[in-house]
Amino acid sequence: MIFDNTKFHHLLVTDNNKLVGILSDRDYLKAVSPKIGTKEQTASDTESLNQRVHSIMKTNLHTLKPDSSLFDAMKLFNDQSISCIPIVDENSHIEGILSWRDIFKMIYKKQLEKIN
Repeated sequence: MIFDNTKFHHLLVTDNNKLVGILSDRDYLKAVSPKIGTKEQTASDTESLNQRVHSIMKTNLHTLKPDSSLFDAMKLFNDQSISCIPIVDENSHIEGILSWRDIFKMIYKKQLEKIN
């Protein structure tokens, strides 16, 4: 699985270059049997690996535009139970993705700059 080989925690799902969903590593882990890779694994556990992305991805998306403010992003993180925000243009084409970790890294870097 791609989550095992990268530092990604979210995959943006598109259809005709438009954002249609998000699959998080947590959504994936909830959907797959915890018995995978153990001696208790059964055929039905193995079958859980054959689920289609569209059946487990989130489709109720919270997005921001590229010109949104950092405050807009922090408000969205606080108001919704989400850990990433896709950044999309007016046609739902992906421009990027913002995680709360990105915001913390930026704040940390700014604080270090003030100290030095």
